[in-house]
Amino acid sequence: MRITKRTNIAVRLLMYCAAHADRLVTKAEIAECCNISENHLAQVINQLSQLGYLATQRGRNGGMSLAKRATEIRIGDVFRDVEGNLPMVECFADADNTCPLTDACRLKVALADAAKAFYASLDDISLDTLVCDNHDLMRLLQPVSCGTR
Repeated sequence: MRITKRTNIAVRLLMYCAAHADRLVTKAEIAECCNISENHLAQVINQLSQLGYLATQRGRNGGMSLAKRATEIRIGDVFRDVEGNLPMVECFADADNTCPLTDACRLKVALADAAKAFYASLDDISLDTLVCDNHDLMRLLQPVSCGTR
């Protein structure tokens, strides 16, 4: 299974916000620290705020923060919400499926079961689990401008 770039960015963004829960963080600092293009980041910020994961504040002193506690954000939900209904393989896509084996293929069932197991394992992980007491991660997520890296 391959995770989209958007989901990868979403999880990094949420981890950064959780690591700095005491303040608003900016798009520029996240982009620099997490090695993400500001354009891609802006799209993910917009999506996560629409999904209720982020609270954003415009203006000179603006930024973003988590809209929920890190303990309430399940990584399985983030993956499902950000990935949407992207089919894992062609045969999962009703409209674009050109595979002639779909009706007799047992691999489709096996892959559907594997996807369910994948998401179920991520449901056990909260954002807090990824960040809490992860001193190595916290050191990496320090703003570059602070000169702590």
